[in-house]
Amino acid sequence: MTFSGFPPSALRLYEDLAADNSKEAWRLRHRERYERDVRAPMDELAAELGTFFEEWAGPGAVQVLGPVRDTRMSHDKSPYKTYQGAYLDLLPCLGLWVHLDRDGLYASGRWYPYAGAEVARYRAAVEEEDGGTELAAITGRLAEQGFVLGGDRLKSRPRGVPADHPRLDLLRHRKIDAGRRHGPAAGLHTPRAGEFVRETWLLVRPLLDWMAARELTPKPRERGVEDPS
Repeated sequence: MTFSGFPPSALRLYEDLAADNSKEAWRLRHRERYERDVRAPMDELAAELGTFFEEWAGPGAVQVLGPVRDTRMSHDKSPYKTYQGAYLDLLPCLGLWVHLDRDGLYASGRWYPYAGAEVARYRAAVEEEDGGTELAAITGRLAEQGFVLGGDRLKSRPRGVPADHPRLDLLRHRKIDAGRRHGPAAGLHTPRAGEFVRETWLLVRPLLDWMAARELTPKPRERGVEDPS
C-alpha cells in the first residue's frame, strides 16, 4: 500500500497516551489503535522514503522504531514512547529523522556524536574561517526555510572562546538537530505529509554533507551505543 497520510485518530492516540501511559491502558485501549492508525501509516511512509532515498543509504534503510521505551537509556521511565519515530542513518551518528506526536509531524537532519573527540573536531571546523563561514551560510538558509537549529548545547560558551566570536551560537552545540514541523493541519492526513518529509530531508542534506566532509562521525575506537531517538 502507498502512504496516504496519518488519520486524526493518530494524534488523539498520543493525547490519550499522555493522560494514561500504563501497560494496562496500552493493552486495553491503545495498542489496536496504535497498530492501525500510527504504525501502519509510518511503515508505509518509511517504505516510500526508503525507495526515494535508496541511493543515499541502500534499500530498506529507513528504520521504524518500536513503541516501547528503553527506560535504561531514558530519564522518562513511562513504558511507552509518546511519539512514533523513523530514521535513516547516512553514517554513524549522522542521519535523517521523522516522528509523529500529538502536535503533528516533525522531520530533521541530526548529528548526535557519542564522544567528546567528535565535538572537539566539530568546534575546530567551526573555528576554521572557510568551514565555519560555510556552515553559518548553510544554517542561515535553513532558518529562512523554516528550520530550527536545536540539539544539546552549552548555555554559556566553550572554554577559551571569546564572547564576541561571530559563530558563538554554532560553537555551543554538542549535538545538532535541524528540523521543522508540520502541524495537525489537513495536509497531515493526506500524501502531502510524505512530501513534507521528503522536501525536509532534501533541504537539510547540505548540513549533513558539511559534517560528513569533516569526518565528524565516530572513529571505531570512539563508538558507543545510543538509541537515535
